[in-house]
Amino acid sequence: MSPQSREGAAIMRTGKSESAQTDVDAAIQVAGLTRQFGAFLAVDDVELTVRRGELFSLLGPNGAGKTTLIKMLCCLLEPTSGTATVLGYDIQNDPLAVKHRIAVSPQETAVAERLSARENLLLMAGVHGVDKVRARNRSEELLAMMALTDRADEQVRKYSGGMKRRLSIAMALVSDPQVLFLDEPTLGLDPQSRRTMWDYIEQVKGAMTIVHTTHYLEEADALADTVAIIEQGKLIAQGSPTELKGLVSGGETTVIEADLSDESYEALQAFYPVVRRIEGGAEIESDDVTLHDIENCLRPSGVVVEAFYKKHVTLDDVFLELTGKELRQ
Repeated sequence: MSPQSREGAAIMRTGKSESAQTDVDAAIQVAGLTRQFGAFLAVDDVELTVRRGELFSLLGPNGAGKTTLIKMLCCLLEPTSGTATVLGYDIQNDPLAVKHRIAVSPQETAVAERLSARENLLLMAGVHGVDKVRARNRSEELLAMMALTDRADEQVRKYSGGMKRRLSIAMALVSDPQVLFLDEPTLGLDPQSRRTMWDYIEQVKGAMTIVHTTHYLEEADALADTVAIIEQGKLIAQGSPTELKGLVSGGETTVIEADLSDESYEALQAFYPVVRRIEGGAEIESDDVTLHDIENCLRPSGVVVEAFYKKHVTLDDVFLELTGKELRQ
């Protein structure tokens, strides 16, 4: 995709023509939201709509503006300019109404270390005004769901990082919010714990609107109904994971692993219009690549194909296509 067409594709998904109008199906509507810290523009004129009941992922590297945007939507930080509504309530004019209907699991695990998990949940339920019977019942449900029942009466300071993250999400769920904000829920977890956390998020998905921030591309791909990519405070694209992957142009990509000489690489270039040299081999962009043809190309130079496979488009490819760089933490 050329830079010009790449820009056009991103604008199609981030334009202002629709988001500025009231949408009865929207849980969150954001129009021109901007936040500056001195000369630093952390969030730059963001426009987006989050549908009721969907899981909406904000994807981008650290420092892209994800957490700042979340803090504004949660009425924890005033915008420099622009507007946003949550469930029809304006974040600046009616922040209490917003706060009564949302819950947040912050990036920094916010638990009382010297209380037990059960005490943390009951404390949070009390803060939100949940009656005592409902608080006890809901706490037990969440302890079971998060696999914390067996250690529910231990001080949280003895928990692993993954257990604390699960408790943090349970504390956000104890008040049965209509909108749940999950800010980097798997940050710092090992791959196995991250996958387990995905399972817990899947359990509550659909029961409420979830806004989820992450810099793990595969996490957004696995969980989200809609993904918005933020880079340097700007929303550069949004759509379903499938729609965003459609932004990556060209045919099917095939990867070959081989010790390619200059001669063999040139032979591939002569046979296929798009060939990219990569570490350990090459990528060939074409809808009609066969192992037989590849071997015929490489045989005269004595190169043997060690591996041959099709490469599926990922959100990593989308980010690289839109920004010209790979996503880094």
